Amino acid sequence: MKRWLKRTLIGVFGASVLFGGLAACSHRGHHQNWQNMSEEDAAKMRAHMIDRVSSRLDLDEAQKAKLGTVADQLRAGRQALHGNTDPRSEIQSLVAGNTFDRAKAKALIDAKTSTVQSKSPELIAAFGDFYDSLKPEQQQKVRDFMQRGRHGWGG
Repeated sequence: MKRWLKRTLIGVFGASVLFGGLAACSHRGHHQNWQNMSEEDAAKMRAHMIDRVSSRLDLDEAQKAKLGTVADQLRAGRQALHGNTDPRSEIQSLVAGNTFDRAKAKALIDAKTSTVQSKSPELIAAFGDFYDSLKPEQQQKVRDFMQRGRHGWGG
């Protein structure tokens, strides 16, 4: 795999884990995901996530705006990646017959990879702008959060 592609995928994955984890932790009682949310619910979740991260990192208004851009890029990327399809049913369709549908699996992977490659530059730029706008002590809090793994600030 090319070095830039590997770094891009790692960056996208890292940002997704960070903000997806924050969003998941902040809504423990809700079992709804971003693909199935109405725009109103997604806006509430976005605002809650921004408030939660802002309070943990003591963000100023400019940093909150950049964090909002990251959240918007994550949502757009997730919507592009999943579309209007159910990922579980897509996978189930691969094993619906007597043999594994290799051609359909390859097409599915190619489509997802293409989507990640087309959407990742905007996400990387948004996350980079946000992270670079943080003060050194705020950046350290982000690194500490990522070190703690899945419990992050909530556990």
